[in-house]
Amino acid sequence: MRRMHGAGLCRVVPDSNATRRVAQSLRESYALAHKSPFPFPAIADQRGEVCHTMRSIMNANRLHLLLPFALPAAADASTALHSLDIRALDKLVARATLVERVIGEDFQRTLPHERWVARSFGAVPAGTAAADEAPLAPYMLLADGGNPGDATWACVQPVHVRIAHDHLVLIDPASLELTDDDARTLLGVARPLIEELGVRIEAPQPSRWYLSSEAFGTLAGASPLRASGRNIEIWLPHEAHTGERSRAWMKLQNEVQMAWFEHPVNEAREARGLPAVNSIWFHAQGAAQPVKSGFTRVLSDAAATRGLALAAKAVTDAPPASFDAWRANGANGSAAATLIELDPFSAPFIEQDWGRWNDVFATLERDWFAPALNALQAGQLGELGLTLCGDTGSVTLAITRGDLRKFWRRRLFASLFIE
Repeated sequence: MRRMHGAGLCRVVPDSNATRRVAQSLRESYALAHKSPFPFPAIADQRGEVCHTMRSIMNANRLHLLLPFALPAAADASTALHSLDIRALDKLVARATLVERVIGEDFQRTLPHERWVARSFGAVPAGTAAADEAPLAPYMLLADGGNPGDATWACVQPVHVRIAHDHLVLIDPASLELTDDDARTLLGVARPLIEELGVRIEAPQPSRWYLSSEAFGTLAGASPLRASGRNIEIWLPHEAHTGERSRAWMKLQNEVQMAWFEHPVNEAREARGLPAVNSIWFHAQGAAQPVKSGFTRVLSDAAATRGLALAAKAVTDAPPASFDAWRANGANGSAAATLIELDPFSAPFIEQDWGRWNDVFATLERDWFAPALNALQAGQLGELGLTLCGDTGSVTLAITRGDLRKFWRRRLFASLFIE
C-alpha cells in the first residue's frame, strides 16, 4: 500500500504495476501529441480511502466552472485525446492546486456533478451515507416553479426504452425531441391514473414531473444520464436499504405504459421517425434540507443546481456564452464568488462521439479557458476553480495568479482521467 499526499488531499491507494503502466502510456501519448516539455507526473490516484480538506471558496472575484462529462475514463483516453488542442487548459491544470479528487464506483446511481452540487450546498441529510446520495428532486421542483414544502419528492420523466437483443436500453431523454404540447397530452393521460393510486403529482414543466407518496418508501433510482445507453436491469428503482423492487412503483409505471401504448401522440411520433414515449423514469427522491451556498451567483441551466441556488438565496440565471460575456455582465472587479455550470459535453460523452467532444473542448478553450487564463495573469480574476466530472468520478482544481508562477508544477490533463 502507498499513501499519496497532495494539497488538500490524502489517500491510501493500492499499488498496481499494470495500472501504472497503462497510465504512463496514456500520459506519454498525450505529451507527445502536445509536444509537452514536462516530465511525466506520478500516477493518478487509484480507488481507496479519501480524506480531504476543502480549500476556501470565498476568495474575492472568484469564478468556479462545473463541467459535467468533461473527464472520460482512462480506457477511452487515446481516442478522446486525439487532436485535442487545449493549451490554456493544459497550463491551468499544470499549475493548479488539487483541491479534491473523488473516485466513484461503477454502479453508483447518481452522477459526480450531481453529488458535487448536493454536497456543496449541504443538501445531503446529516448521518446519511453520502457516497451515492443526491436527493435533488425537491430542489428541481423549486426551480421549475413548484413548492416542495416538507414532503418527499421524486422526479419522474417520460422516456423511451429500446428493445435490444436480449435486454432493454434507456435512451438519452434529451434525444426524444419531445415537444411541450405532446408532453402535456401524455401528462393528461397519466395524471388521473397516478392520482387514482393515491400518489400526489406536481408538473409545472410538462416533461418533468414530481411524485410524492409514502408508498415509495426509500426507493432509489438512477439518474437518467447514468443509465442512458445501458441495460436498464441494474438501474431500475429499488429500495435503498433492501435492494427490493417497489410494487407500488411498478404498478404505477405499468398503468402509464399501457395508457401510452398506441396513443395517437406516439403513432404520430413514429410516423415522423421519432421514438415512442413508452415509459417513465424515477430518480432523485428526497426531501428538501436547509441549504447554504458559498457562491453569491449561480449560473446554470440544470434544474437541480438552480433549485439549490434558489433555496440558498443565491442569485440565479442562465450561464453566459463566454468568459467575456460573464465579465461584461458586471462580474469584473466584483467581490462575488460565481458558480457557472457548463454542460455541452453530456450528449457526445454518452454517445462516445469523441470527435464532437473534442469540438466542444475547442469551443470552451476559446470562450472560457484562454480568456480566464489571461484574466488570471493580468490580476483581473482572483481565483479560478474547475470541477471536471466523468460518469463515476470528479476532480476539483483551484488556480490563482501566484500558482501560474509555480513552474515546477507539471500536472498533465491526462493524469486527471478516471482509472
